[in-house]
Amino acid sequence: MEILTPEQYGEMEEFVSRHPQGGFTQSVNWQKVKNNWGYEAVVSRGEDGEIKGAVSVLIQKIPLVGTAFLYAPRGPVCDLHDKEVLADLKAGVDVLAKKYNAHTFKMDPDVLMSDTDFLAIAKSMGFTQQYGPDGFEGIQARFNYRLYLMGRTEEELLANLTQGTRRKVRIAMRNGVEVRPVGPEYLDEFVRIMRVTGERDGFNVRPKAYFERMLEALGEHVRLYMGFYENAPVCGAITTNYAGKCCYVYGASDNVHRDVMPNYLMQWEMIKWAVETGCEVYDFQGVSGNLEEGSHMYGLYQFKRGFNGRLDELAGEFDYVYRPVKARMVDQAIALNGALGHLKRKLKHE
Repeated sequence: MEILTPEQYGEMEEFVSRHPQGGFTQSVNWQKVKNNWGYEAVVSRGEDGEIKGAVSVLIQKIPLVGTAFLYAPRGPVCDLHDKEVLADLKAGVDVLAKKYNAHTFKMDPDVLMSDTDFLAIAKSMGFTQQYGPDGFEGIQARFNYRLYLMGRTEEELLANLTQGTRRKVRIAMRNGVEVRPVGPEYLDEFVRIMRVTGERDGFNVRPKAYFERMLEALGEHVRLYMGFYENAPVCGAITTNYAGKCCYVYGASDNVHRDVMPNYLMQWEMIKWAVETGCEVYDFQGVSGNLEEGSHMYGLYQFKRGFNGRLDELAGEFDYVYRPVKARMVDQAIALNGALGHLKRKLKHE
């Protein structure tokens, strides 16, 4: 086990960006996006000195309680059935927990709920599994809709779409919708459309500065796409391309010109980027675990399902609690803050 210095981050980035378990939130550059968190990198090396496993750990200090929260988004990056490497990485996190007086370490690896071998290993290491039925109870979505590309060509993938979705992609093409990657100069328009979408669908929108940091930190591994109709921007998306996976992270659509189906063509163009770069999967990211027609987020699932992929149920979050009393204090404070926020919103709209 080794806790890396910043001078060694390049070696870890090379490992994470090529590993099948790698993801953009485990990139050493993700700390530049989450710049209000601290950061440490832990690796496990083999006898030859080469990295066998790695985990990027974000650190959120909680001064009022005199403790900290450690989080490995979609980590660790290793063979998740290699007990020795997992134990090595956990030993490194233990060192960080002592250094920062942490109350809890949380990880949410990209592992399926059906992987009972990993679930047993995590339990034997002292982790507690956390998950909820809808999949949005944790920090990251637990149900992801994914299109596994399997080396198929664009023509094969287009033919694989459901008839309705393929028709809507072609409607956008016939109506002259243009979708292309653009530079950060379009972020103002993207944020504007994000706010329109947030008001329509009921979610908060991150500030422009966050998206600026994301584009700058991830560089060639991320793109801002915009869709134009009659030369006006009508939809946008931020998509990552990292470790063999394209991930549709943020998406937005205006309230106007939805009849020309710009969102369908935007998804198709981003899938084409995944194909061009040899990715193994295009990840539409989160959907609700409640698939009943008429449920709040059923329309999002229906849209993504049209691209004829697969719904993956992930295992959720795994917590290792170092200081139970402080962990309970923090949880109670978060719950109280959430309740106060709900009351404020309720009063505002009465």
